[in-house]
Amino acid sequence: MSRIPDGTLTSVAGIEVGHWTDPDAMTGCTVIRLPEPNVIAAETRGAAPGSRETALLEPGMAVEQGQAIVLTGGSAFGLAAADGVVQELEAAGKGYPTPAGPVPIVPAAVIYDLLVGDGSVRPTAAAGAAAYRAAAADPVEQGRIGAGTGATVSKWRGTQQAAGIGSAAVEIAGVTVGALVVVNALGDIFSLEGQSLTGGSHAAAPLAIAPPAGENTTLGVVATNAALPRVELTRLAVRAQDALAACIRPAHTRFDGDTVFAVSCGDRTALLDNVAEGAFEAMGLAIEAAVRHSRT
Repeated sequence: MSRIPDGTLTSVAGIEVGHWTDPDAMTGCTVIRLPEPNVIAAETRGAAPGSRETALLEPGMAVEQGQAIVLTGGSAFGLAAADGVVQELEAAGKGYPTPAGPVPIVPAAVIYDLLVGDGSVRPTAAAGAAAYRAAAADPVEQGRIGAGTGATVSKWRGTQQAAGIGSAAVEIAGVTVGALVVVNALGDIFSLEGQSLTGGSHAAAPLAIAPPAGENTTLGVVATNAALPRVELTRLAVRAQDALAACIRPAHTRFDGDTVFAVSCGDRTALLDNVAEGAFEAMGLAIEAAVRHSRT
């Protein structure tokens, strides 16, 4: 396995990423435009998720392909950003074919950032449409931008440090695996090698009182140019969630809504287990990048 220098989620051919950012209100949204055909899966391990269309991504559901994924701030209010993306796709004639015309499939998930800036300002449909129109195949801009603008970490210790968006990509066994993550976690952040990036210790100290629920969540997307059916693609989401557990301590708590989307949008033949390990590595590198870029 090798890391792609300056690689990001857009290293997977056909994927484009765009941001909309409000630096004053400290919120934003990020849109991942997907090439077609594709297959999408998702897995949620946190106990306080905010999401849209994720039930459609389970194995056995009738629709397997989507046109875009939205990651957004603004808590549940921010899900409105997906409406703007749906409108843009409808205007372009893209979506799941129905007798009444194409219906765009746009899964979405949110972080809670309402206490960081101006909580009365949330990403809207217009914001989502702007992020969609800004999407490009250039390397993903990282740090405190888009859905990661108001992201914070280390709240388990009663502190709060800036985090944001990170992205990375690797090559393994002839295929590319890319990851993008919005790190807004209750816990502290570590590299895959175990280096503490936010000052926390490897063993979390006991809490005096429970932190407020629902104010955290790490959102991720992993994508590959390997051809995988949904039941296998789910394993990529599982291994990406494992990277969250390795790099965020603690992770998947009842105060987080950790959700990972996995996308197959290529025709390469590959052993599932290799691709899954690529998802683990790429997600771990992306988490580290989110913290490092937020400091610059």
